[in-house]
Amino acid sequence: MKIKVIKIGGKLIENSTILASLCDHLASLGEAFVLVHGGGVMGSHLAEKLGVEVKMHEGRRITDEATLDIAVMAYAGLANKRVVAALQARGVNACGLSGCDMAVVKSHRRPVKDIDWGFVGDVDEVNADVLALLLDNGAIPVVSPITFSPNGDLLNTNADSVASAVAMGLARKYEVELVFTLDKAGVLLDVNDDSSLIPSITPALYEELRSAERIHSGMIPKIDNAYKTIEAGVASVRITSPDNLTGGTVVTK
Repeated sequence: MKIKVIKIGGKLIENSTILASLCDHLASLGEAFVLVHGGGVMGSHLAEKLGVEVKMHEGRRITDEATLDIAVMAYAGLANKRVVAALQARGVNACGLSGCDMAVVKSHRRPVKDIDWGFVGDVDEVNADVLALLLDNGAIPVVSPITFSPNGDLLNTNADSVASAVAMGLARKYEVELVFTLDKAGVLLDVNDDSSLIPSITPALYEELRSAERIHSGMIPKIDNAYKTIEAGVASVRITSPDNLTGGTVVTK
C-alpha cells in the first residue's frame, strides 16, 4: 500500500480560501495519506489577543507555560478541527489527533544548553500501529504537533520533525512518500523563477548543485533532512506547493 505523509504550515489553515483549495486537492488525491500541520501563525495571533508575549530565538519559538497553553489551544484545537471539518465536508473521513492521543508521538523535553526552549519537545517514538489502524480502516489521520513526554508533559514540537518521524515510522508498514509544502513550486535554480524548477534530485545531482552554489541557504537543511528520512526507509521526499501535491521536486535515492 502506498501512502503520503503531507506536512502543511499553519498559514494555509488560517486563510479559509486557501484551506478550501488545499482540501479540494487532498480530496482528489485518490490515495491514503496522513496530514501533519503546524499552526504558528494562528498561535501568534491568539497570543496577541490574550496579551501574551511571543518569545523567539533565531526565528524559533520559545515555549513557556503560557505559550504552551496557547499552542495546545491553537494547534490541537482550532487549527486541527478546521482542517478535519474541511476534509469531512469533501467526503474525506478525517480523524484529528494530537501527538498525545493514543500515544501517537512520544517526545522528551529539549535539554537546556545555551537556550532554555521551555516546553519544546524532540521526538523519540511514533506509534505507527495506531496510524496504521486508522489508515487500514479508511480513516485519514490529521496530526497536530502537540506531543507528550513519559511524565505527562505536553510539548510543542516542530511540525516538520513530527512529519519526518511519522513517515519513518510508517515506512516499516507501507511504501511512503513524505511531502513538504512551501510557497514555491519546489526546489528552484532561481528562487524568483518557478520555471527553473528541478523536477528530481539524486545524491549526485545534489552534490553537483551544492558545489556550484545553485542550492544554498535554507534549502540545504531541507534536502539534508530529506535524505535522512530516505536512509530510514522512506521511499521519496517531495518538496512542492500546496496547489500541486503530485508535482514539485522529488528527492530520491
